[in-house]
Amino acid sequence: MPGVSSFRSKLVRAARGTSAGLLAAFTALAVAELVAGLVRPAAGPVTVVGGAVIDRTPAAVKDFAIRTFGENDKIVLQLGILTILALIAMALGVLALSHRRAGAAGVLLFGVVGAAAALSRPDATGIGDLLPSIAGALTGALALHVMASRAVPAPDPAGEVREDSAGGWNRRGFLTAAGVTAVAATSAGALGRFLTDRRGRGAVASRESLVLPRPASPAPAVPAGVQLKIPGVTAFTTAGSDFYRVDTALTVPKIDAGTWRLRIRGEGVTRPRTYTLDQLLARPLIERDITLTCVSNEVGGPYVGNARWLGVPLADLLKEAGVIPPSRGGKADQLVARSVDGMTLGSPVEDVMDGRDAMLAVGMNGEPLPFDHGFPVRMLVPGLYGYVSACKWITDIELTTFDAYDPYWVKRKWARRAPVKTQSRIDTPRPFARPAAGTVTVAGVAWAQRRGITRVQIRVDDGPWQDADLAAQAGVDTWRQWSYRWNATPGGHDITVRATDGTGQVQTEQRTRTIPDGASGRHSVFVTVTQTTGRPKAAPVSTTS
Repeated sequence: MPGVSSFRSKLVRAARGTSAGLLAAFTALAVAELVAGLVRPAAGPVTVVGGAVIDRTPAAVKDFAIRTFGENDKIVLQLGILTILALIAMALGVLALSHRRAGAAGVLLFGVVGAAAALSRPDATGIGDLLPSIAGALTGALALHVMASRAVPAPDPAGEVREDSAGGWNRRGFLTAAGVTAVAATSAGALGRFLTDRRGRGAVASRESLVLPRPASPAPAVPAGVQLKIPGVTAFTTAGSDFYRVDTALTVPKIDAGTWRLRIRGEGVTRPRTYTLDQLLARPLIERDITLTCVSNEVGGPYVGNARWLGVPLADLLKEAGVIPPSRGGKADQLVARSVDGMTLGSPVEDVMDGRDAMLAVGMNGEPLPFDHGFPVRMLVPGLYGYVSACKWITDIELTTFDAYDPYWVKRKWARRAPVKTQSRIDTPRPFARPAAGTVTVAGVAWAQRRGITRVQIRVDDGPWQDADLAAQAGVDTWRQWSYRWNATPGGHDITVRATDGTGQVQTEQRTRTIPDGASGRHSVFVTVTQTTGRPKAAPVSTTS
């Protein structure tokens, strides 16, 4: 039937066009990966375009992505970019069957976008960053042109055009071109991945061989009783593998400790300094238990963790460079930390030099920093949210003023100054749990860095506030565990927690968003208590170790 034959012909045409487009896109990305492995892995087109998208995404959208996807937000972004690229590639493939030059031009346009994104990155190193996107686009355009030309029937020696059973397509020529393209692209991608991995081996080896010195000032002994023996309560010390990670790096920087350098310069710096890692490790180190909090942490959220950090007191380095705090007439009131990927974070100089344990950390929980958390060196300032204090992969410290310079997040409408707010969280029971009637242990953590936690209270439904039992306090810069034995009655109940810090300030009930300086409000969970059929089984007793 003519109608069926025509439809089948169009379907085959669309299938081969989309296949050609996808193969061309795969070729472009594979060659770009290969060139990036030779030039600089961070200059790959998906990485630079993804970084550009992150930089131009409104703060509210970023906050939504973190809230919705958590630490998988970067994977979701990369998958989104690849999905959009695949859809456009399929459309260009179909277009190329009729207009080869137009289809190839579309692929080249993506190369221009990638090159522009590479140059816009704050960590761009020069013209070499253009090469992955340009080389990938040129190869992808050529691949599409060749496959499109092979996908049409060619005249035989007698000058006649013979159509195959697919309705006028040179099946053998197309499949041959597609097969060669696929094999070549796969080989290029594999070689590119090998080169990229090889470039990172030096960094991995430098971390594995690093031996951390003993601290000149060890962390105070953790008091007995900081860890409650209650199932479901977050551990006092967060393992490195469980520590939250919130940043804008699509690929984790891997820096060779032997080549790493740190500069200290800027306003009020009378003696600029450049340090190697060995020079920092040769200095007296301090070891402290410090709780870090991300400003994107919603009330009751997971982006808070406590670790034992080893590092160089930052105030000492600044003093040696001639820096004077503003309260004593210093010129600079802002310290801008820059990471290897171009991220900038701004911290108040006064806070860094007021006696708190601000440091350039080199160790976490007894080991060199993990790559995810800033190896070889990151900055920490207790009491401040991470976006104004916790620069990972740090390479530069510039002293300036808040009036003269807005760091990355401030340009995106976040506050310039952001001390951590008093917060508390219910870890157990979980939301929508169904405990049995009787004694139920409610427990969790509370934090107010630099002030400490002196009281935690629980309220069930609209009842009175009841004091919870506090675990031992390890210090004002760490979180504190708490528990409450609740005589639960059948039915649905809202459980709410609030904390009081060392200044006597009670955690506010007013709910605010994370933007511009951290969320506020009180965490609550809803549970349904079930009726027991026999003697109620008591919950575990709140004890300490």
